[in-house]
Amino acid sequence: MKPIEVTDANFQTEVMQSDKPVLVDFWAVWCGPCKMIAPHVEELAKTYDGKLKVAKIDVDSNPKTAMQFGIRSIPTLLIFKGGQVAEQIIGAVSKSQLISKVEGHI
Repeated sequence: MKPIEVTDANFQTEVMQSDKPVLVDFWAVWCGPCKMIAPHVEELAKTYDGKLKVAKIDVDSNPKTAMQFGIRSIPTLLIFKGGQVAEQIIGAVSKSQLISKVEGHI
């Protein structure tokens, strides 16, 4: 299972109305730290398939959603639960840090 690509257009449906917790990776093509955590995000999508939805949103192509959630630095990962932000992770954190944050919400 790979992370799904979300956009300004489908964010409401895919993330806000999801019946499972959703980890959203706010990233951009030019962002070095985003590339560093991308493999961890992909692993989480596989590991927690069925328990957690994992999504990626390109902030350059989807500025409306990035602005809505006050994304100022990337990578920023938000965990949504029941349509609300339950957790915020900023920067290229380690895989173990990501796992411990995710574990608290599933």
